[in-house]
Amino acid sequence: MHEFAYKNGRLFCEGVDLESIADTLGTPVYVYSAKTIRENFRRLDAALSGLPDRMICYAMKANSNLAVLDLLAREGAGFDIVSGGELYRVQRAGGDASRCTFAGVAKSRAEIEAALKAGVYCLNVESEAEMDRIGDVAAGLGMKAPVAVRVNPDVDAGTHEFISTGKSKNKFGVGLDRARALYERAAANKGLTIRGIQTHIGSQILSPQPFAEAISKLLPLVADLKAAYGIEFFSIGGGVGIVYEQALASGTADWWSAAGAGHIAPADYASAIVPLLAPLGLKILFEPGRFLVGNAGILLSTVEYVKETPAKTFTIVDAGMNDLIRPALYEGWHEIVPLREQPDAAMRPCDVVGPVCESGDFFAKDRPLPPLSEGDRIAVMSCGAYGSVMASNYNTRRLAPEVLVDGDRHWTIRRRQEYAELVAGESIFG
Repeated sequence: MHEFAYKNGRLFCEGVDLESIADTLGTPVYVYSAKTIRENFRRLDAALSGLPDRMICYAMKANSNLAVLDLLAREGAGFDIVSGGELYRVQRAGGDASRCTFAGVAKSRAEIEAALKAGVYCLNVESEAEMDRIGDVAAGLGMKAPVAVRVNPDVDAGTHEFISTGKSKNKFGVGLDRARALYERAAANKGLTIRGIQTHIGSQILSPQPFAEAISKLLPLVADLKAAYGIEFFSIGGGVGIVYEQALASGTADWWSAAGAGHIAPADYASAIVPLLAPLGLKILFEPGRFLVGNAGILLSTVEYVKETPAKTFTIVDAGMNDLIRPALYEGWHEIVPLREQPDAAMRPCDVVGPVCESGDFFAKDRPLPPLSEGDRIAVMSCGAYGSVMASNYNTRRLAPEVLVDGDRHWTIRRRQEYAELVAGESIFG
């Protein structure tokens, strides 16, 4: 579900007319719905109620704005972090480091030290070399680092190759065939304490079957680790996908329970995995990111020009791939709608492109859209995850502001970057 809908022909986020935000702050601008984020968290948590000892750790790489982190912390979320900077953000947002898991394949000594001093719940080990480093840093501090090995069950998640993480060819984690030896190595390291086991097979997964398959393949190892080392948790990662196509049309309908094939509902996800996990007698960790925030955000943009050529029509907008890179990077599909509804307009195909000097700077190709003219505004839907957080200053373009809507009120939770900030850390030689 999400809280974006037309009211009297104008697109609203909850109780706020999106045109008013564009008028005040200009475009491009990201807008998030607080109610959508809360409801996503609560519905997932309710679906998993068959696991009384559980912790939902938001994978904050999806969207790390402090206001979003604060909102989820108030709901009771922990956090899945992948850098020292993300740990810093959690602390600035008032989050609890003891409810953080630290993932990532290249943790530096400084990051490990900061995590241990902050008291993170666990560091996920991704290689033998990293395990040795974590133990060495912990011993130097006179501490024992809580660790879990990230184990790859070699399951095909059926997702884009760039966001598949659970197969033997991926850079993340260790193979199932090497896991026991790595745990024996951890047990012999005086700087480590074994706390759990972790896995994550990929992102934007639209069927519960890969999750169930991964868990089933790991269950014998989990039972062995519990008997041998008394592990206290099993983290099954995140990866539950969201609706991208026809996201606006599906917005107020309960597509979580009635989406049909190709979309995963929390109830279906839970029914596939809870029976496998409940008998373990362990704390179960979940690390959703996109699922909580993806459909909660949109990117507003303004049409600058409409360019007609013999080959096609280009609708040129003021947002670019530096603002939202998913279409260029993943060939990610986002629904695009005008802020002013045109229910009876004849659709015509066009390419929606941005101002960046790259042929890959596009949001849609040959997309049927209602007629758009200079000055019209559009919303690029389902941009709450991997949108603003992946933005850059390429072409010396300023980072777009972010707005959080809650009911009929809204706040600027990140202002538009100033030109002076673009060069603040630079200097001229000589």
